[in-house]
Amino acid sequence: MHHHALAAAFAVVLVSSVALADELLVGAASVDITPDQPVALCGQFHLRIAREVESPVTASAIALESRRAGKGVDAAVMVSCDLVYVTDEVLRLVREAVAKRLADLETKKVFLSATHTHTAPETLAGKFVIPKTGVIQPKAYVKLLAGRIAGAIETAWKARKPARVTWGLGHAVVGYNRRAVYANGSARMYGKTNQANFRGPEGPEDHDVNTLFFWGAGDKPIAMAVNVSCPSQEVESRSAVNADYWHPVRQQLRKRYGEDLCVLGWCGAAGDQSPHLMIRKAADERMRGLRKLTRLEEIARRIVRAVDETYEAVQGDRHADVKLAHRVETLRLPMRIVTPAEHADAVGVVARARAAIAKDPKVADREYRRMKWYEKTVQRFERQKAEPKPMYEAEVHVLRIGEAVVCTNPFELFTEFGLRIKARSRAEQTFVVQLTGPGSYLPTARAVRGGHYSAVVHSNLVGPEGGQVLVDGTVERINSLWAK
Repeated sequence: MHHHALAAAFAVVLVSSVALADELLVGAASVDITPDQPVALCGQFHLRIAREVESPVTASAIALESRRAGKGVDAAVMVSCDLVYVTDEVLRLVREAVAKRLADLETKKVFLSATHTHTAPETLAGKFVIPKTGVIQPKAYVKLLAGRIAGAIETAWKARKPARVTWGLGHAVVGYNRRAVYANGSARMYGKTNQANFRGPEGPEDHDVNTLFFWGAGDKPIAMAVNVSCPSQEVESRSAVNADYWHPVRQQLRKRYGEDLCVLGWCGAAGDQSPHLMIRKAADERMRGLRKLTRLEEIARRIVRAVDETYEAVQGDRHADVKLAHRVETLRLPMRIVTPAEHADAVGVVARARAAIAKDPKVADREYRRMKWYEKTVQRFERQKAEPKPMYEAEVHVLRIGEAVVCTNPFELFTEFGLRIKARSRAEQTFVVQLTGPGSYLPTARAVRGGHYSAVVHSNLVGPEGGQVLVDGTVERINSLWAK
């Protein structure tokens, strides 16, 4: 009898633990965010007006909710956008529009990230002198953009149904460290590597391709989030709207996994990375020529292959009752201080640019953006007088999905910081997603010593010290989600 009673008690415990399991609900949607008229492009220091579309720019949303006994436990809406960055205004407008449309979704649980394509519309007013007619102005584009993204979020949220998820790790060489170091200790972004004083790339590379797969009722995935530590800026200097390598990636994945597949392109910590070839160019180009592929197609081939290989291994390991926990917090990071010498340098550049534009207004297309960039440094120096230890407030999301975690930051975060987070994370697999905000490079101490664009004060609101505070704060929040 005793044995039967024990078995019965065990069965009750089993049933109650199954009843307590969280059910995962998932919905997904994609939307075209390409304007239907000429637009100023973001991503270079000179004005470029795009009058044609080489590939559409899109926003893709995955809505997640966990339920226990029919009640919502936690939620997240992740949106990937083919933009250079996500301004505070775009995020605010999207959240406001979502609040009006969806009463049952807490808007702070929504985060937007940018793929960092440099051939996407400009979303900040005042950076360029844009022609007043015949070109959509940033303010008007932002209104259109926010409305479309909010629509995609609404569609994804309302489409959520019981689903299964898994996570997997593959590898592809997409990003290369783009900062070359020389014998005298200096560094240059895209510096020459074929000379005797070249000593090597400045920092590490991260060739992980992290993928989240979501299935609905059928056997084909309904959505994927693909995380690559490389900005999508292969065709960055063109003057046409182009989603860069994420467009062929999405096309090829849809060909394999279904036309309705929603693909989120996530840029991992990659402030010092780029798809541009820095070393062994000739060998790489020969192989690409033999395969008869463009550079965009070659990058897509590598990413899709990594996703396919991962899918093959993990497809049988699907979870319907995963733990979903989403923390949204503001981390206060010490800002990089502008020195008197850096201030003087910026004042000089601004004065020279102003004089050049006054003499010949036609040079504004090239000089205006640079002038505005250095003006920001001058303003920061003035603010430091009243606030000698300024702080930057960074919204970060830490989202546990089963044994995987997604953590975000608003920066172009140098890759080493991402590796520090991955190394110390208690999660089985860690997705680092950068550019969930307005950007600005966050360099390592070695990069600051090396100097040049991306590691000078004009490029950085936050320096290496703040980067470590970001790492420590993110790791602490990740690990709290695994605390016993």
